[in-house]
Amino acid sequence: MHSAWIMLLFAGFFEILMALGLKFNASFTKFWPSITTLFFSILSFYCLSRSILVLPIGTAYAVWTGIGAAGTAVIGMLAFGETCSLMRLACIAMIIIGVSGLKFL
Repeated sequence: MHSAWIMLLFAGFFEILMALGLKFNASFTKFWPSITTLFFSILSFYCLSRSILVLPIGTAYAVWTGIGAAGTAVIGMLAFGETCSLMRLACIAMIIIGVSGLKFL
C-alpha cells in the first residue's frame, strides 16, 4: 500500500512537469519541449496506472489531479507571475486538504 502512494506522488509530480511542458511547447510546434511534455505524460500515466493496482481508482485519480492542479497553480504564481490572491491561495489549500483527507481518512 505504501509503495502505491509513493507511485501516486510521482504521478502527480510528473503531471506538474507535463503541464509545464505544455506552457513551453507552443501547441506541440517546438520539438524538444513537445518531446519532454510527452515523456512526462507517459511517466505520469505509468505511475498512475501502477498505483491503481492497489488504490481505489476514484481516490487515486482525485489525488493525482489534485497534486497536478495545486502544484501547477503554485508554480504558475511563483514562476510566471500569475495572480496570487488570498482567495486563490485558499482554494489551493482546499485542494491540498481534500487530497490529504483522501489519503488519511
